Amino acid sequence: MKTEERTFVAIKPDGVKRGIIGKIIERFENKGFKIVAMKLLQVTPELAAKHYEEHQGKPFYNRLVHYITSGPVVAMVIEGYEAIESVRHIVGATNPMNADVGTIRADFAQVMEYNVIHASDSPNSAQREINLYFKPEEIYDNWQSMLELITYNEERFQG
Repeated sequence: MKTEERTFVAIKPDGVKRGIIGKIIERFENKGFKIVAMKLLQVTPELAAKHYEEHQGKPFYNRLVHYITSGPVVAMVIEGYEAIESVRHIVGATNPMNADVGTIRADFAQVMEYNVIHASDSPNSAQREINLYFKPEEIYDNWQSMLELITYNEERFQG
């Protein structure tokens, strides 16, 4: 039984400033995930406070807020089979020094404070973060990717 999920992903300011947006998005598209929402935006201190609310009061909280508000981010909603776990695997460990070779963080980041990308870590976080960054009408899921057409509608291709 297939389990379709949605997750939230954000290319952080260092990824945007370095011009590697396309390289990062390509990783998800190559895996067959469907991007159902995407936008470039400047995270405000208020939005950052909501995004990182579970870290409020921790010693690194102010650095997180400063970092995420230091430039534009690319926010996305990605959909696919077990998307939350699979996307986090593609992204790699939070600390790039511990990230598996071939993951986004291993390939594009050097230090944990500037780790290029964020991905939701649970279904609850994914839903909360999607709702923070996107209105329902900004999510476009009424189309099928070629992978969906081939995988889930094989009978259309049999003659």
